[in-house]
Amino acid sequence: MLNSKIISFAKFTPETIISNDELSKIVDTSDEWITSRTGISKRCILKEGNTSLMATNVAKKLIEKANISPEDINLIIIATITPDYLTPSTACIVQGEIGATNAISFDISAACSGFVYALSTAQKFLQTGLYKNALVIGAETLSKITDWTDRTTCVLFGDGAGGVLLQATKTENSFIAEDLKADGSNWQAITGGKVSLKNPFVENEQENFYLQMNGRDVFNFATKTVPKSIKEVIKKANVTLDDIKYIVPHQANSRIVEVVAKKLNVDFDKFYLNLKNFGNTSSASIPIALAEMQENNLLKKGDKIIITGFGGGLTWGTLLITI
Repeated sequence: MLNSKIISFAKFTPETIISNDELSKIVDTSDEWITSRTGISKRCILKEGNTSLMATNVAKKLIEKANISPEDINLIIIATITPDYLTPSTACIVQGEIGATNAISFDISAACSGFVYALSTAQKFLQTGLYKNALVIGAETLSKITDWTDRTTCVLFGDGAGGVLLQATKTENSFIAEDLKADGSNWQAITGGKVSLKNPFVENEQENFYLQMNGRDVFNFATKTVPKSIKEVIKKANVTLDDIKYIVPHQANSRIVEVVAKKLNVDFDKFYLNLKNFGNTSSASIPIALAEMQENNLLKKGDKIIITGFGGGLTWGTLLITI
């Protein structure tokens, strides 16, 4: 089997930035209330286009940075819960936009764990030797499924996209260990974008399109599963947390990360957080963070990085990668 190497990182965030103070003008909230409970100060909101536009922008950047052509791409996987359409997939739209005529393309829906799931999936494709270059992108337009009258949810979410380009190699390998899991018994904890039953034979149609979340259930779920998942990956890789340069969690809530850090008995500074500026961008949060770290020269060759996602499904997953 072949190895897989992360060749390039990229992100795209909309130009429109909404601060907590601006939100307080449309919903009963305040900067102090939001910041103290979430760690979020502002978020980017898409005003034109859709999820595919942001993903396409990321795809073009990744290809340019890798110095290859679109025809060299064999696989495109996009993690999203906010696609342009139910069909076609956002990945197929992106494939057409960038001219990646040799790529198979599909979406993965695993909410805030989506990028981790997609990255693991792409790695398995490349291992076979049948695919050489893969685009793995997390992209979300959460603003279109957010209830902007609900202060418990609208303060959390933002729009954006990020991703990586993977390349099959016989030598270097970016993937060391993984732990992916799901628990559908508590799927009601986070829901969004419900497609209601509509036909001439149905009465009393029930609409429930907007994102809804049981905050306490999600907090308990994340603070319980994430430390266990990280410990499992560390054990599989036969390393210690001291060997890890950064832990890059899904950017959901600073309080969750604080509890996870305490349970792992590691310095909070080992966790890379940028949710202050972007909010919760679901499957896009981890790749946006990775791209920002790369832009700021925080990622050095040989660094061991843990990425860990958790969210709707319920789903969670952790990867130990090396740069």
